[in-house]
Amino acid sequence: MGLSNTLGLLSNDPGRPLHYRFFKRQRHRVNDQIAKSSLISNEAVFAPETFEWPQKVANHWQAIRDEAQAIYRHRDAIPPLREISPDHRGIVKDNAWRSFFLIGYGHRQEQNIARAPRTAELVSQIPGLNSAFFSILAPGSEITPHRGVTKAFITAHLGLVVPIRREKCWMRVGDHRLNWANGEWTIFDDTYEHEVKNETDETRIILLCQVERPLRAPGSWLAAGLMGYVRRSHFVREAKDNLTDWETAYAKAEREIA
Repeated sequence: MGLSNTLGLLSNDPGRPLHYRFFKRQRHRVNDQIAKSSLISNEAVFAPETFEWPQKVANHWQAIRDEAQAIYRHRDAIPPLREISPDHRGIVKDNAWRSFFLIGYGHRQEQNIARAPRTAELVSQIPGLNSAFFSILAPGSEITPHRGVTKAFITAHLGLVVPIRREKCWMRVGDHRLNWANGEWTIFDDTYEHEVKNETDETRIILLCQVERPLRAPGSWLAAGLMGYVRRSHFVREAKDNLTDWETAYAKAEREIA
């Protein structure tokens, strides 16, 4: 349910509303203004020390990992992201990328939060948190090159279960090739082209958070207006409905194993 695709991949459809297509045409100007208003750099990758919150969360990464692993026991009931957010079908061709949402576009998934209460408590302390979910990538899978459409957010990954040969499980962001590490954050601007490959025979699990970029006016006004629209859009409503269906399926899987 990333904004990169919610506004990006589907916005080529001429059947979309006029204001939707207007933003698509104007997104570069909007991003330029957001970049000028940014209180942090406009580089592709950020050091975690740029922000106050990453280490506070990373200090408890084992507790987050334990909740993620407990959830992963019912892996077949964890929804593929392409089924929650159909626009993601353009960047992943199968069900190899699964996502267990706690918060999506500010909307709390209370049943899922009850299954990962410590994680939810920790991420709720992140200023400007927009979304938080466990992102699960199957062995031998890939997410094809794509880019986000707005600089209003930064994306942060906390390594939880990283393959032993972590150099074979990587992400390229612009000119940077990055590898996850357990208990460490990888933070980047997803408007730079990025892709992911897991070239190992192990599953990769991370905590993915989408966080508001620190901004001054007028970029902060543009970002607030954009997100007000997105949170009310039918894309987010559709995703919420899909998550509700998957929550039911996950609860059934828990009962069957109990």
